[in-house]
Amino acid sequence: MAIRWMTIVLMLTITGAQWLTGARAAEPQVPVLWDAKERLPKPDLSALPRLRFLTTTDFPPFNFLDGAGRLSGFHVDLARAICAELDIAEKCQIQALPWAELEGALQKGEGEAIIAGIAATPESRSKHAFSRSYLQFPARFIMQKTKALTEPIFDRLRGKRVGVVAGSAHERMLRDYFGTVQVVPFAQLEELYDNLKAGKVDAGFGDGMRFAFWLGSSNAAACCRFAGGPYLAPEYLGSGMAIATRANDPALTAAFDYALQEISVKGIFAEFYLRYFPVSFF
Repeated sequence: MAIRWMTIVLMLTITGAQWLTGARAAEPQVPVLWDAKERLPKPDLSALPRLRFLTTTDFPPFNFLDGAGRLSGFHVDLARAICAELDIAEKCQIQALPWAELEGALQKGEGEAIIAGIAATPESRSKHAFSRSYLQFPARFIMQKTKALTEPIFDRLRGKRVGVVAGSAHERMLRDYFGTVQVVPFAQLEELYDNLKAGKVDAGFGDGMRFAFWLGSSNAAACCRFAGGPYLAPEYLGSGMAIATRANDPALTAAFDYALQEISVKGIFAEFYLRYFPVSFF
């Protein structure tokens, strides 16, 4: 299949629009999903009695309990920053529940929003309203450092053995967009990692966030790095993370959009991103 580059979006970073090169890839890259020139109206939430975010404790680094048992994580910091931007910090609450209870608690009015990674799908949109996406998860290639390629890598990958998790969206994307490679499916990510370290495959292809955590771990032994990309393809990978509210509360959704844009423009989002993702997956 001919590669459809228009559907694979290379992200813009805080350094501007550019392909990741070997030199740039060594620097932290921060995703920018908001247009700084767009002017969103600041909402007046003075009449809002409470803004309670619902989340979980079992999705690090997004939401987890720290060593002192306190609710922590990227989502916790982001929720507090949203409340600060909306001038309602004193009305802001964050409550952790089991994942299976989140949507029911929202519908019963036990919270005003869910910030826990609920995917915005046609089914979930029938029940909830969603903010714009604040974080997306690109597909990435990883290769041994001594062999890592830089963009444009399509022709350079021709004939290369590329490992991917069997049956995953990333396998479908790899076969459709990079049809000149030799696809090597693995049942588990750990098998892919082991084969990459051993040089039995030339590259791995998969979720950039998962790869980032492995690259920064002792298990990787500093063997490898990202090569090319990042690649966003919503038709395969979804639209990313957004905040869910009740479907009949569009004003709150718009308020979140305003706050998220301000957080991005002011560099607050970048601070949170680099704090929790020191090996950037962009």
